[in-house]
Amino acid sequence: MGLSCLRSASKAAMSRWRRGGPWAPLPSSQRGLGRGAPGVTETHPTFGFLFDVDGVLVRGRNVIPAAQEAFRKLVDSNGQLQVPVVFVTNAGNCLQHVKAQELSDALGLEVSPEQVILSHSPLHLFRQFHEKCMLVSGQGPVEENARNVGFQNVVTIQDVRKAFPLLDMVDQSRRPKELPPLTTDFPTIEGVILFGEPVRWETSLQLIIDVLLSNGNPGADLAAVPYPHIPVFACNMDLLWMAEAKMPRFGHGTFLVCLENIYKKVTGRELKYEALIGKPSIVTYQYAEYLMKQQVERRGWPSPICRLYAVGDNPMSDIYGANVYNHYLKATCQARSQAEVKSVGVVDPRSEDHSELRKDWYVLLESCKSILVCTGVYNPHEDVPADLHKSVMETVFHGHRDFRFDPSLVEASYVVQDVNEAVKLVFEQENWSQE
Repeated sequence: MGLSCLRSASKAAMSRWRRGGPWAPLPSSQRGLGRGAPGVTETHPTFGFLFDVDGVLVRGRNVIPAAQEAFRKLVDSNGQLQVPVVFVTNAGNCLQHVKAQELSDALGLEVSPEQVILSHSPLHLFRQFHEKCMLVSGQGPVEENARNVGFQNVVTIQDVRKAFPLLDMVDQSRRPKELPPLTTDFPTIEGVILFGEPVRWETSLQLIIDVLLSNGNPGADLAAVPYPHIPVFACNMDLLWMAEAKMPRFGHGTFLVCLENIYKKVTGRELKYEALIGKPSIVTYQYAEYLMKQQVERRGWPSPICRLYAVGDNPMSDIYGANVYNHYLKATCQARSQAEVKSVGVVDPRSEDHSELRKDWYVLLESCKSILVCTGVYNPHEDVPADLHKSVMETVFHGHRDFRFDPSLVEASYVVQDVNEAVKLVFEQENWSQE
């Protein structure tokens, strides 16, 4: 299912996430009404939301009216969220605090950067690459984004083009009029980070291929093509996304299809990824779980979050990712339960060691349910096959090449018209009443 692409994620870092961060709990200003025994009117949330952005909350620069209705239900009379919320977007061409401000303006509430996950946010994990010289591709503040997640030595496509002007030859108007001097002091590139779709695809495709074929030295003339090539990270695998246009637009996944096929056509080998970041990769949902736990601690909610509801418009990223994470959570819970049963009679339950064991094994999440809305990429008239054993040849698969197609993984737990209906559905499922 492509999960091997996450092999470089630090287990130690994951462990630190589970134990929590440095933030001290803050008292919440007001509690919502919710799940509890009859007659009990005050309780704490045991569920949370993961909201996609494009196609769920906004369409391009336009706010979807249902989004504002939904968030009026989610906040109390003081404008505080009654349940934890994390925004999980595959966008990566902006800064985290800028996206948080955009969401604040669109939804009419204060959204903090700590509530926002961009496609590249989990790159914080890959510390073994943070000191290497990395080529970054995309648009917007890609250099700043790379540094914000820990990379200290960054070069851009424009840097490569400037140092090696003879490499970018598609646009005749940009070809050098005179033969430039040979570049000798350009650093060796040790990895590539693909943040998102670039503006000039032909330039980025050409120069990235040059870097891979030259082992990070695009001015070199190698006798043989190196393989495996230098590490490549790809953030955001969405083939399509929904803006103001009636039909979906090309996403970064479309650029990746071009890059993969050009590399294979030139070399006869498969382009390999060090990691695929962003939805539907599990590492993105683990990062969302971490941010949600920190949010609960800051609000001072004592109850653990046991259930997540992931709301999205793209079956191949939002729904696929949530369903894969749901399988992961259930497998993790089962493994912990089996290990706990084996420990009975072996460890004294009153002992300090056992107390620590129980603390480490305290299951925060039991499930991640997927909710598909009809305001974005998803077309309700194009259903997946009723027979889940039909082959991929009978269904158009928009997911990334390295993810296994399984029709059941793109079938949402619930399908609703819009995000407002999604919130109402969850409140009904959780028996959660508004104040």
